[in-house]
Amino acid sequence: MASEMTAEDAAAAIQNLIENIEHVIIGKRSVVVKAVSAMLAGGHILVEDVPGVGKTMLAKSIAKSIAGDFKRVQFTADLLPSDITGVNIYNPNSGAFHFREGPLFTNVLLGDEINRATPRTQSSLLEAMEETQVTVDGERHGLQSPFLVIATQNPIELEGTYPLPFAQMDRFMVRLKIGYLNAQDEGLMLRSRMNGTPIAESQSVITCANLVDVQHVVEQIKVADDLVDYIVAIVHATRSAPNIQVGASPRGGLDLLRYSQAMALIAGRDYVLPDDIKSGAPVVLAHRVIIKKGTRHATLNVDSIIEELVESVAVPV
Repeated sequence: MASEMTAEDAAAAIQNLIENIEHVIIGKRSVVVKAVSAMLAGGHILVEDVPGVGKTMLAKSIAKSIAGDFKRVQFTADLLPSDITGVNIYNPNSGAFHFREGPLFTNVLLGDEINRATPRTQSSLLEAMEETQVTVDGERHGLQSPFLVIATQNPIELEGTYPLPFAQMDRFMVRLKIGYLNAQDEGLMLRSRMNGTPIAESQSVITCANLVDVQHVVEQIKVADDLVDYIVAIVHATRSAPNIQVGASPRGGLDLLRYSQAMALIAGRDYVLPDDIKSGAPVVLAHRVIIKKGTRHATLNVDSIIEELVESVAVPV
């Protein structure tokens, strides 16, 4: 059923959402906009950064802003897939098994330090992230709507970690880095924490049902045929570049399309511009490619490589 929400209503709701999150995540509007864009586009978020920059706070503020259920899983080496998906438990009184839901059954799931879990446990998220369901003992269980995974990992401490499988990386719409605050914003942050935390005072500004409506509006944002071809050209360029061993997948192209639609709506437009695609390409595609080892590009920032690549593709007139 099509949403009755107008593009104007959706854009206003989005601005309220962004501003509400910014009360908690101070001085990082660009990161907040990217995270909200991914959520509006129905994608999942990987936040890769050093400890203490606000990764967990970002997830909590998003969940609170949309009045959604929030659950957190601390990924460790001994975590089992059933600890996340849930498990069938035998009831001796009824003589039957009943399903006990795992933390996946929520609106916003924070997977803290996801790379500390084994590949087997990491893979338990694959079906949920792609199909919004989990299968346990041959029985399918649908997840809540909306459903958003925000996973974090620390790129500094690699001891005792397991690199995310390439298939897992491909299911994250964006990979974000929050980064340190500048001196002025860090001062504002410290003063805001004098008498408590902003997250405690944060209010919900949109319901989960309204968020789903906004997601439907995002899908209706117009994308001209030549811009679809532009996205295809960028994705194909990652596959033919001499310094890239593995290029972006078709899912990467679809995610770039949806992300660009969300960016257009945030800007108050009902149509996508080439700039939406150009700005979205590094954050959507950089974690989906593998740079060839032994080349001068191997030590470069992957985002910079994608930006260079995008500049080499002709922009539709």
